[in-house]
Amino acid sequence: MQRRHLLLALPALFTLPARAAASAPVVATFSVLSDMTQRVGGAAIAVRSLVPVDGDAHEYQPTPDDLRHVRDAVVLVENGLGLEGWMTRLPQAAGFHGVRIMAAQNVQPRHMEEDGRQIVDPHAWQDPRNGVLYVRAIAAGLAHALPEMAAEITARADAYIAEIAALDRWITAQFAAIPAARRRVLTSHDAFGYYGARYGIELLAVQGISTESEPSAADIATLIGQIKREKIRAVFVENMTDKRFAETVARDSGAVLGPVIYSDALSAPDGPAATYLAMLKHNTTQFVAAMQ
Repeated sequence: MQRRHLLLALPALFTLPARAAASAPVVATFSVLSDMTQRVGGAAIAVRSLVPVDGDAHEYQPTPDDLRHVRDAVVLVENGLGLEGWMTRLPQAAGFHGVRIMAAQNVQPRHMEEDGRQIVDPHAWQDPRNGVLYVRAIAAGLAHALPEMAAEITARADAYIAEIAALDRWITAQFAAIPAARRRVLTSHDAFGYYGARYGIELLAVQGISTESEPSAADIATLIGQIKREKIRAVFVENMTDKRFAETVARDSGAVLGPVIYSDALSAPDGPAATYLAMLKHNTTQFVAAMQ
């Protein structure tokens, strides 16, 4: 009887399913940070972006669902540098008690003049070297929140940094053959200052740093005159921007309205800029084609 009992029990021991650890809930403020964070955390985390793909991080209004997701998150990743003004009260309002990561914390910020005052340009991720700083900050925060996964997080971050550095070299090579005088493009929103500084490109913009500001008729007339004088060939509109202003400038200046580019938000998964790396490569390809 005792032997029969043992034989019946053995199958149960061997067929018990392995219990997988649940992925830690993480919230990122917008899709670029969400992609970076997921790459670094891997299967150990499940990231939710507050601002959706093709969304505008400048003008976003948090929802009740956002409060719930922030409350339940173990890590909250934000850009900083004044990008997410709506984040000022959100973590406290949501009752967030996890690890808060400021991705741009180690970036040397650029300053620009807008409406007669100096402001910080928050779009630091557009320079891949800053992208590396973002990844390191994210990896440090995730490792602190999930110490049992620290080695894996560090390894994934190192591999990702190598990919970003390789892409930076590729972008540099793409612009190397283009004379400096032809490295000029016009975008619908002044979000590419770090990119332009990195690769020696003069970037004009129809709007200022924030998409909340609208150019005056005098601003548009000035841009049109400059485009004609300097023979700028293309105007580019971002995925989350109202393209009417850029269309007006392109029509009245004779420039071509180029393909959609991406700055503050990634594309949908089936689009050309579904990841941070794909975004940088897509924008570079479009800029180079216009300059040539």
